[in-house]
Amino acid sequence: MVQAANRSRLIIVTGVSGSGRASALRVLEDLGFYCVDNLPVALAPDVVRLAAARDKALAGIALGIDPRERLFFPQWPRIFEELERNGVRPEVIFLDASDEVLARRYSESRRPHPMAESGLTVAEGIQSERLALSALRERANRVIDTTTLTVHELREVVTAAVLSSGAGSRMAISVVSFGYKYGVPIGMDMVLDVRFLPNPFFVPDLKPLDGRDPRVRDYVLAAPEAHRFLDEVTRLLEFLLPLYQSEGKSYLMIGVGCTGGRHRSPALALALAERLHQLGFEATVRDHHIMK
Repeated sequence: MVQAANRSRLIIVTGVSGSGRASALRVLEDLGFYCVDNLPVALAPDVVRLAAARDKALAGIALGIDPRERLFFPQWPRIFEELERNGVRPEVIFLDASDEVLARRYSESRRPHPMAESGLTVAEGIQSERLALSALRERANRVIDTTTLTVHELREVVTAAVLSSGAGSRMAISVVSFGYKYGVPIGMDMVLDVRFLPNPFFVPDLKPLDGRDPRVRDYVLAAPEAHRFLDEVTRLLEFLLPLYQSEGKSYLMIGVGCTGGRHRSPALALALAERLHQLGFEATVRDHHIMK
């Protein structure tokens, strides 16, 4: 039984190797969580019980798990059911990144990929790990794409997701601009396509600039369709966000895409974040492909 832990939060931090799980756990430790990495999932109920009984002031418990722990990892659905029967509902944070970035991180670290055994390449190891984690990814409460995040940005994203959920505050929202030619970033809850707007790329004076520059923003927002788009999306979000929040969703990622992710989508991402602030929601902006 884990009755002593009924009031504690349990956060499971997982994801593909190289996506930042250790960094995310350090953030949770700074937030007052008792953290254990590479824990056999079968021991989770014992850790929850013992940690909660020993320190009532804990913000919660955070456990890092991954499929390298092959003997017990497949048991996670049964362990989660056991925890829920005893009043502890695991919150799963899943970290991900593009295959290209994961391979580069392993190349730079000069470490072998943990799943690249029996002659497998790093790319094959990444795919093997994705397959092993697929069901847990589907179970995740939130997926965080770390492809373009710095360590400081990851700290902000994890902190916003954890604190907004735990404190019952308003939903934290990340508006992410991107370019369709490079692919839709991982983990988007909603994707908005703004390729219908006039493109500053074809204006010689604006081409070298990006959507954060006031001249580009003025050009993009001068189109009547841009204001109509923002009005319609704002009305939709004003309707949807309270419903998402009432269902327990505390963190939302909204993608705004144009062709290259440099002009229109960053400009509209900023404008949409301003609308969300006016509605009373915390919204941050990340420009995924602006430097491509």
